[in-house]
Amino acid sequence: MLASAAGAGVPLDDDERRGAARSALLLLVAGGDPSRGLDLNGRAVTALAEELDAPDRRAALARGLEELRAEASGLAHVSEALHALAEEPEIAWRAFACSLLAGEFDED
Repeated sequence: MLASAAGAGVPLDDDERRGAARSALLLLVAGGDPSRGLDLNGRAVTALAEELDAPDRRAALARGLEELRAEASGLAHVSEALHALAEEPEIAWRAFACSLLAGEFDED
């Protein structure tokens, strides 16, 4: 949830995002039961994260995390989670990709 909110400013073309997410959904379905949930280390999430990866996008996510950290001052658990994401950019990027993939379930 936090990575999704932090990624609101990540520059993504809608067509590129949808196409990459559809490919990731196919990987998810090919791997078994798609209703079992998403895994940050799963093939669908990592493939989507790799396909959309770009330095400017990661920088935008990092900025978004920092902005949320400033807004979350006084919210101990939220601040701690945001700090952990900021300290682990690879996990943060996969969490963002996971949120995009989860959004595809809502659209379908």
